[in-house]
Amino acid sequence: MATVSLALMWHQHQPYYPDDVAGENPMPWVRLHGTKDYLGMALHLDEVPEFRCTINLVPSLLVQLEAYVRGSATDRHLRVSRLPADGLSHDDAIYLLDHFFMAHADAMIKPYPRYQELYQQRAFGIDGAAQALHRFRERDIRDLQVWSNLTWMHPLLFEKDPELAEFRAKGRRYSEEEKHWLLDKQRDLLSQIIPLHRKLADRGQVELTTTPFYHPILPLLLDKRLAREAMPDVALPGFRDGYPEDAEVHVRRAVESHRQHFGESPRGMWPSEGSVCQGIIPLLAKHGIQWIATDEEILGCSLNGKVGRDARGHVRHPELLYRPWKVTEGSDELAVVFRDHSMSDQVGFHYQRSPGHAAAYDFLAKVNAIGDACRQNAATLVPVILDGENCWEYYPDGGVSFLRSLYQSAARDARIRAVTVGEFLREHPPVDTLPRLFSGSWISHNFAIWIGHPEDNRAWDSLHATRDVLVAESRSGRHDPDTLARAWDEIYIAEGSDWFWWYGDDHSSALDALFDHLFRKHLRNVYTLLALDPPGGLFTPISSAAPHRPVHDQPSSFLNVKVDGRSSYFEWINAARYICGNERGTMTLVSKGILQSVWFGFSAERLLLRVDTEGGPASERLEGVEQLRVGFVDPPDWEVLVALPASPQPTGYISHAGQPSSNGTTVETATGKILELAVPFGRLGLKAGDGIRFYVELLGGHSSLDRAPREGIFELTVPTPDFERIMWQV
Repeated sequence: MATVSLALMWHQHQPYYPDDVAGENPMPWVRLHGTKDYLGMALHLDEVPEFRCTINLVPSLLVQLEAYVRGSATDRHLRVSRLPADGLSHDDAIYLLDHFFMAHADAMIKPYPRYQELYQQRAFGIDGAAQALHRFRERDIRDLQVWSNLTWMHPLLFEKDPELAEFRAKGRRYSEEEKHWLLDKQRDLLSQIIPLHRKLADRGQVELTTTPFYHPILPLLLDKRLAREAMPDVALPGFRDGYPEDAEVHVRRAVESHRQHFGESPRGMWPSEGSVCQGIIPLLAKHGIQWIATDEEILGCSLNGKVGRDARGHVRHPELLYRPWKVTEGSDELAVVFRDHSMSDQVGFHYQRSPGHAAAYDFLAKVNAIGDACRQNAATLVPVILDGENCWEYYPDGGVSFLRSLYQSAARDARIRAVTVGEFLREHPPVDTLPRLFSGSWISHNFAIWIGHPEDNRAWDSLHATRDVLVAESRSGRHDPDTLARAWDEIYIAEGSDWFWWYGDDHSSALDALFDHLFRKHLRNVYTLLALDPPGGLFTPISSAAPHRPVHDQPSSFLNVKVDGRSSYFEWINAARYICGNERGTMTLVSKGILQSVWFGFSAERLLLRVDTEGGPASERLEGVEQLRVGFVDPPDWEVLVALPASPQPTGYISHAGQPSSNGTTVETATGKILELAVPFGRLGLKAGDGIRFYVELLGGHSSLDRAPREGIFELTVPTPDFERIMWQV
């Protein structure tokens, strides 16, 4: 019986949001994720002492948590939450209506009737905050102040605290005293996070690791030219040299912070964004780091492509991926483990759509399959590494059923041993040495997210120019050591990866402009501390992000489609098209799913759908899929189910409220190079002018294998007979 070691590693991170010079903090995410994810993830582990894993805690997060606990930190969201509901200024009321629904609506707003009522009252997409304000009475404002904080508390807390559960059950008409009770409770919960992590570490259940202090991309701090190893033609900033002395500060201070918080130095590290290069080996070894983790594609590049994935996502030479390696530079040596990015993406993006127990079963079945594939290894290690906070807000129950099932089932599975990375390395030290550690990150083995785009490069050049001023002023003798130390902190904060994450066209959110402002404000703070006038360029936005584009366009004409599974460009030229990708600004899906694109439109009588698959014809790529589901939000309770695999004519059924309402004679479907489907509007109870809101999902057993769109839904309207004439007039 093959046994396999599972090394889960949760990366807990927030950038350093506060503007310490101005005494302001516009972002509440440390506080809100604190009571939800940082505490909740530790509580899950406390429930199952037999399950072991690794948690990576970024120092810039710990510093901010401590400030909230001391009472020396606040943020605008918290300040507005504490204001009397009848005492908000107009600006504060507008802020509240724009920012107090910052949560994934399906999982964190709609399950709570009062919060959903307030959400509907706000009418996003219809009215601006100023127009909506007249609909909110004093008790609405107060309930919104409560719910925007209450929804960010982990589900386990309501199981463990009857008083908190009773508070939530009340649901509405909270008093000012009750609101402040909740906000005081919030601070008390934040105070439990660091001690609980230390408790888990002290009993050996969890290994705690660190990241360079303010989460910089270490290779780019050493030399920006390292970006060219993966991207030879990348456009670099005007100033291309690195700042190795800054990299040293980030690593040294991270180790010192970890020792201060947890009583010992960290042995392991997740370098920011999994970013590595050969040059970081001596730096990390010097400060006592014994092992690091990064992505599987770094291993593939370091081995000149010997490890990789085929068109169906299967690992070539799995025996090389699922084991640790050594990297050396001179006399310095580190162990390296490489995360399975497909398994990590399953947790981060896909399992939210499956029942928790089914997702956990699927996960552990995949781990066991890896063990079977690597029987020749002396010991097999499966590292699964991802953010420990951002994905759970998309799970219907905050991930509770999945994590409980996963931890408990893994602890009972005789073939799986849950381990910390460090303990596995002590028992099974790496034997083989990589010839050279490739320079890249966990995203596409390059640094494209953080350098190369004109906005990224402008940010790097602004950082460099400000740093040059600080270097000169540091040598001038005009400033006291405390002032210089504060100014250098502003530089180190600005070197964090998060500001560059939002520049360029890779990621976007409603808060792009605020991230841009904070980055430039940290640079301006250097000048302010030195009693100098900041250059005008630091007052000009770097980001030119356009407003959010819709997930998809709309059909422009009736379609004349023959449902035969053949790819015909002209049949679908006037359809709406969605390219499967990533709609989450804070997370990136690295592994490709089965779905490549979805096209949809209509004739006068039928809804028409086309599915293109990744890596080959639909008839081949859908072989491991049991069903394709077209799930309708509007009209509610309807779905179209297509039984797979079947070529060229799989059977399609219409179902209403879980009951089949017709046989396969109504739904036309065919698979070949593509999958095509047609269903009469009338069979779905639809008439001209009705809105349609739907998604497409692939199912295997009880598991969701892929979905389009990855977040949100498709929307269109049943056409009227004169649809084409109207479109031509437009």
